[in-house]
Amino acid sequence: MKRFLLLTCMIACVLGMTACGGEKQLTHYEQLKVNTACAKAEQQYVPMLQNLVGYGEYSESITTMMERKYDVSVDTLSECTKAEREAIVEGLFDLQADGNGLLGAIESFQAAEEQIGGPAQVLGSTAVIDDDQIIVSVEMQGTKAKAVAEVVLTNDRFLVLESASLNKVNTMADSMSKAGMNTLLGMGSVFIVLILISLIISCFNVIPKIQAAFAPKAAETAPDNAAGIENAVAQITKQEEDESSDLELVAVIAAAIAASEGATSTDGFVVRSIKRRRAF
Repeated sequence: MKRFLLLTCMIACVLGMTACGGEKQLTHYEQLKVNTACAKAEQQYVPMLQNLVGYGEYSESITTMMERKYDVSVDTLSECTKAEREAIVEGLFDLQADGNGLLGAIESFQAAEEQIGGPAQVLGSTAVIDDDQIIVSVEMQGTKAKAVAEVVLTNDRFLVLESASLNKVNTMADSMSKAGMNTLLGMGSVFIVLILISLIISCFNVIPKIQAAFAPKAAETAPDNAAGIENAVAQITKQEEDESSDLELVAVIAAAIAASEGATSTDGFVVRSIKRRRAF
């Protein structure tokens, strides 16, 4: 019974954790803001950014309007202050946007133009609420590839544009080519290191030859040193033989003297010196 209750409690905890990890249900007001944010991103912000970077449908007319009304062109928009950029956008499109965020969005759309091709067609959008922001993901199809525009708006009734970016959607071929390039770089680095190690090992056979070439004097004096060592060893050996023969002679003389005196041992005799005489 206890095991059954324990198993039931574990299942209930797992189901409770699963329920907590589910998506939060939006209120009616939040859902209304999300729908409005998606509509504004698809119909106003993304077309506006495509026009500002110069490959939208009305890019030429917008450039003319900016030069005529504000004495500024798209190329010099980055030189304007934040207030001037916001005034330009509000005057042309009747909407609010953060000046710095707008400049970053223009740069992102310009960078992605070559990869996806323009103008890109809007396919649809989804949005999520993240605290004080509403993040809208707009799917787009360019002449070269698909892309996703991420539009960040303020989570209020004004839905002010804070930032935006346009990123190409990587296909399977793009992922495979990138993986292949990483594999080639990794394997190439390994082979280069192995080649360097083999070259270093092969140099071990050359180093002794180089040392022998730069040390001829040591090779010439080696036989002389060997001969000197042999002579020294011979002299030491001869001296040791002479000393051993003297000790034997001392022992014989001491034994003879002890015998002549009638002693049984040589303990009382001390041989001070031995003088050799020539035999006539």
